[in-house]
Parts: sequence; C-alpha cells; structure tokens
Amino acid sequence: MTNTILPRSRMKRNRWLSFSAGVAASYVFMYILPALHEEQADFGEEALTMESELYVFGLIGMLIFFAIQNAASYYQRTEEGKKEGTFFWVQLSFFSIYNMLVAYIVISSEVEGVQAAFYSVAIGMHFVAVAHDLWLKDNQRYNRYGRFVLVLGIIAGWLFGMFLQLTPLALAIVFAFISGAMILNVMRFEVPLARNTHFPSFAFGSVSYSIVVLLLKFLLEW
Repeated sequence: MTNTILPRSRMKRNRWLSFSAGVAASYVFMYILPALHEEQADFGEEALTMESELYVFGLIGMLIFFAIQNAASYYQRTEEGKKEGTFFWVQLSFFSIYNMLVAYIVISSEVEGVQAAFYSVAIGMHFVAVAHDLWLKDNQRYNRYGRFVLVLGIIAGWLFGMFLQLTPLALAIVFAFISGAMILNVMRFEVPLARNTHFPSFAFGSVSYSIVVLLLKFLLEW
C-alpha cells in the first residue's frame, strides 16, 4: 500500500517523508512529552512515590524496542537471516505490536472530537512512514503478508480499546511504555538520514503542526 500511496518520484517521496517526520517530531514534543508529564503529575501524589516512575516505564519501552531492532539488524547481516527473512519477521512483529499499543492508547484516552481527529492525522502519517520503511526492507514479503499483519495490529488495538478497560494507573503505565517506543521510532527510524532529508519540508511540517496545535489549544482550551 505505501508504495502506491507515496509519490513514485524519489524527490517527492523524500519531501513527503521529511514533512511526515517533521509532523511526528512536533507530535512528540507537543503532545507525548506534555501528556507523559501530566500523567506523572496526576499519579505522583496518589499511587507513586517518586517523581519519575512513569518516565522509567518510558525508558523501558525505548530500551526493549531498541533491543528488538538491534536483534533484527543482527540477523539481517547474516546469510541465514537474509535467506529466511528473519529480519523482516522480527520487524513485522515489532511494528504490529507497536501499532496495536498505539491504537489502544488512542481509543482508550479521553481525547475526542477535533482533538482526536487532529492527533489521528499525525499518528496515521507516522504509521504510513513506518510501513514504508518496512516495505523498503522486503517489499515482496510486505506486499504479501506484512501490510495485512500491520492492519490487524491496529484493529486489535482498536478492539482492545473499546472493550478492555484498564485502571487509570495501568493505562498511564502503558502510555508511558509506548511513548518511549514512539520517541525512539520517530527520532531514530522515521527522521530521514541527512542524504535523504528535504529540510524545508521537515521544518515546514514541524513548525506548521506545532503552530496549529498551539492555536487549537488556546482556542479550544485542550
């Protein structure tokens, strides 16, 4: 799907991915980090004993998913891994679980209306960019299996969010955990390498999204 959604021209694709990366980077600083701080403040005096427990769960999420990526990269460098597609399957499992957790957090949160739609755009662009990276690694397996597994992950997260109710503290822990993974994905895997980056598009995506978020927060009192 991503190979048909994104522009075929390499320059246009780089611009789109750079713009998407800018939006994602803005989303991290404008929503994820403030929301994580708010969650920590809400539970800091009630259920938690220090001022950084949820941040620890975010760090754990980042470390676990980073370790998975390193394991996948190791198998990619081996002949056996290339032959059997081990790298692809590890990556696919990683991103499927990741999609499920992100979808679950979005559905389970109290974000509604314009705010939900606006944040969903950023998350949707992030999903497309992540899927495109996986397609680049192994387009045949991605077209045959990968895209369906990724979609199933999102659907599973949506269903869990609709019918599985966690306690506020447990939900905050899941949010912190997936926030760490998302920060890793955005800053290490989604932001293009220097040779593939169209900086004006990246800057425009980051600045424009941040300005709109600030205006909406001011006007709608998010």
